[in-house]
Amino acid sequence: MPNVIKRSYHAQLIAYPSIAFLIFLMFGSQAQAQGGGRTTKALVEVRTTMGTIVLELYNETPVHRDNFLHLVREGAYDSLLFHRVIPGFMVQGGDPESKRAGRESPLGNGGLGYTMEAEIRSQCIHRRGALAAVRLPDDVNPERRSNGSQFYLVQGRTYQSHELDLVMERNSRWGDTLSYTKADRVTYATLGGAPHLDGAYTVFGAVVEGMDVVDAIAEQPCDNRDRPLTEIRMFMRILE
Repeated sequence: MPNVIKRSYHAQLIAYPSIAFLIFLMFGSQAQAQGGGRTTKALVEVRTTMGTIVLELYNETPVHRDNFLHLVREGAYDSLLFHRVIPGFMVQGGDPESKRAGRESPLGNGGLGYTMEAEIRSQCIHRRGALAAVRLPDDVNPERRSNGSQFYLVQGRTYQSHELDLVMERNSRWGDTLSYTKADRVTYATLGGAPHLDGAYTVFGAVVEGMDVVDAIAEQPCDNRDRPLTEIRMFMRILE
């Protein structure tokens, strides 16, 4: 079974973006990061066949924010599937190949032919409802660059303070410095999340409405590849 989110995950990027989009990534997001940033947070509505989710995008991660907004404007996510679901952990979507995939088609390896620089921020943790980017594993992707389109929404579970200490100790053995504020510890103890992913993947937003829809998607019966037996499609638009 392919592991999409954990460190052993790998995805094959096989499609190619337009020249215009590459220019956008190189210069548009850079301009945002260098002082043209937003003062408010962008909101994206995700309509699914199980209900509606609203995502808030973080200004602390402008490359991922602007890429996601561009793809939403272009309709790139419309009719794609939530193709991998693990209850108590996360739901994943954004594979372009899922739009027309047959029931037996393997999913999770698709992309748009580019990756994005990591924007891993200590204040952007994998709390319940976090929006984060899928990526290739460290052994082939030491810079931890993100897949251009695939994302996941964290469902997670609660973690007590001593469990977070174990996560910090493990990351230290890997050479990663990770620490949690008192507020982070309260968040994981009360709301929950997936702290074992902290410091390794870019979190660039969060669910602000419709977490019950995420929970409903996570509870769907799946096949042995964690793909829901019932197709759950998404359609996105930016909320102005």
